[in-house]
Amino acid sequence: MNKSHTRLSDHDFEESILQVELYHTSTELKQTFRKEKDPHLATRIRAVYLALMGKTAPEIAGILGYSRRCVQRWIYAYNRKGLQGLQDTPGRGTRGKLNPDQIQWLRQRLDEGPRPEDGVCVLRGKEIQRILRQQFQIRYSLSAVYALLHRLGYSYVSSRPEHPKGDPQAREQFKKKSVIRSDNSVLIILE
Repeated sequence: MNKSHTRLSDHDFEESILQVELYHTSTELKQTFRKEKDPHLATRIRAVYLALMGKTAPEIAGILGYSRRCVQRWIYAYNRKGLQGLQDTPGRGTRGKLNPDQIQWLRQRLDEGPRPEDGVCVLRGKEIQRILRQQFQIRYSLSAVYALLHRLGYSYVSSRPEHPKGDPQAREQFKKKSVIRSDNSVLIILE
């Protein structure tokens, strides 16, 4: 038997009316996308509404500013699961290198501050890189360390470091000296 296959051209495929399951009426969809707080979800619901109103995928794509394929995926998702299919799915993106226990350990370690074996008076990105490598055998780039710190709620700003061997009395004595600067002159007041 010789079967004849008819292939739709891209033009035929693009211009075909999208089939939409009737989970909701057009009025319900219109009210839903107007009330929706999440703009991405509202756009997806609006795409379904436009498809239900007889618009083709290229027409909807032109109206909403998305690709034809994107619109088709939204309609397909709606047809499978209704409005639930249009929701963002959790778990997108890459998983972090550290598990929750390791993150908790790192938080405690950062809150303790530098230890004598660290050999520094302030933990900076390079030192945190070294700590992660020594403790967990995990390598982070310097930018990834800073991104991790940001996600954990730490900022890059720190107070001026004090050397562990510094003399607190000498420091106070130095603070008693006042320096006043104005434009081109400097006035040093000694007590």
